[in-house]
Amino acid sequence: MPVDAISLEVFKNLFEAAAEEMGVTLRRASFSPNIRERLDFSCAVFDGEARMIAQAAHIPVHLGSMPASVAAAVAEFEEFFPGDLVVLNDPYRGGTHLPDITMISPIFAGGDLCYFVASRAHHADVGGMTPGSSPLSTELYQEGLIIPPLKLRLSGWINEGAMDLLVANSRNPAERLGDLEAQMAANRIGEQRLLDMMVEHGVEDTIEHASALLAYSRRMTEAVIAGIPDGVYHYRDAMEGDGQAEFEIPIQVEIAVRGETMTVDFTGSAPQVTGNVNAVPAIVRSATWYCVRLMAEEDIPVNHGCFQPVEVITPAGSFLNPRFPAAVVGGNTETSQRIVDTVLGALAQALPTVAPAASLGTMNNFAVGGVDGAEQFVYYETLGGGHGASSRGDGLSGRHCHMSNTLNTPVEALEYSLPMRVLRYHLREGSGGGGRHRGGDGIAREYEMLAPATITINSERRLRAPYGLNGGAPGRCGVNAVIRQGDTEIVSGKHSAKLEAGDRVIIETPGGGGWGQPIPLD
Repeated sequence: MPVDAISLEVFKNLFEAAAEEMGVTLRRASFSPNIRERLDFSCAVFDGEARMIAQAAHIPVHLGSMPASVAAAVAEFEEFFPGDLVVLNDPYRGGTHLPDITMISPIFAGGDLCYFVASRAHHADVGGMTPGSSPLSTELYQEGLIIPPLKLRLSGWINEGAMDLLVANSRNPAERLGDLEAQMAANRIGEQRLLDMMVEHGVEDTIEHASALLAYSRRMTEAVIAGIPDGVYHYRDAMEGDGQAEFEIPIQVEIAVRGETMTVDFTGSAPQVTGNVNAVPAIVRSATWYCVRLMAEEDIPVNHGCFQPVEVITPAGSFLNPRFPAAVVGGNTETSQRIVDTVLGALAQALPTVAPAASLGTMNNFAVGGVDGAEQFVYYETLGGGHGASSRGDGLSGRHCHMSNTLNTPVEALEYSLPMRVLRYHLREGSGGGGRHRGGDGIAREYEMLAPATITINSERRLRAPYGLNGGAPGRCGVNAVIRQGDTEIVSGKHSAKLEAGDRVIIETPGGGGWGQPIPLD
């Protein structure tokens, strides 16, 4: 079969459909609300050289980190066999943070390794010092069980000892087992769909079209970069603290555009910090590549090809390239969002009518766990907020954005599964920044504990408001509060506490920045 525009489109959709069906399977088979309701997972297809061919439209923060996981698995094992399955979560060996567990399966045809499929899911608890495995940590060991690349399935046989170890290190072992088995089912679906493709279209044609698809994405990305005026662009933003103290943690970026290539250099960013907002380089690459894709008018297929024209530099020992065993759980969720704000701030200088104002800039992570009667419970979710406005219109309200592409957990699902009640859940009207186009509004959500629990909040934009662009006003900062016996305490963006039944938690998320000077009324 010759590679032409029609056949390339057909194969693009075949590869993407395999990843999408993996995601459908994972969602339907999972046990935890975090995966089943919020869709906190990603699935992707890779060629035999561990280059990503297609990723389903799942979580952007996994865009550049899933390939790092597959590369780590390939580097760890000299040989793969049909029926093998590798599992890992180590952020320093291809992972992002410990709750994100990745599974990788090789696919063979005629005895040759042709493809890999991979799934990554955020598990509600993998151990660590607080329920939800998102603690205000100072080292990786406090964040949960570290899983180096290991074969959970060998030639089709489950490594029962390894599975028992993974499950035993969770505060909710039954849920963990169910979610791990759901991931394995998703990988089996991916394996079968790739095998079906090779039977129907031939091994050589599928591989040839996979390579052509990488080249196509590279050309499209190069065209996007070529549309950015050559030059060097700078921007500086900062995190608000590391969970140990509130202080400015600068992110400095220099973007150099030369023809069809771009270099994004984070030299000048803060050294690694004591707390949990350090981000491994895979996170930084994911956020940067995502920003480049945002500049495209057309949808660029997500694969290895669209990464190649963009070089990302992260100085060793900085909090964007920390040394083991630095704590990193908030780097995946919070620092990734600030990297997006920083890169878009620089790109706005080159493309002022294309780049949007800052969105909420945080995932508003909320983890809770405890004992209800004789049963342990644990839960994790993120909350949306306001999108930044742009030259095209107002920002969306009450939505996840940028590096988080999940849903909000329905109140009914949360209350059915956990000893908690949601007392309020609504938009923060007027929290979006004003301008010719207004930023989107944030969300207010109030929880009541029905049993004693430990809560942990990891959030940002409580001190530094999301910026507006071209004369637009910033969005309003978020607010976190804890209510005990009627007394309200405003707490910091990163906070952990033990609560009793009847205590309440309020999370109000930031609004997005506005765009443009308001048009005066006649």
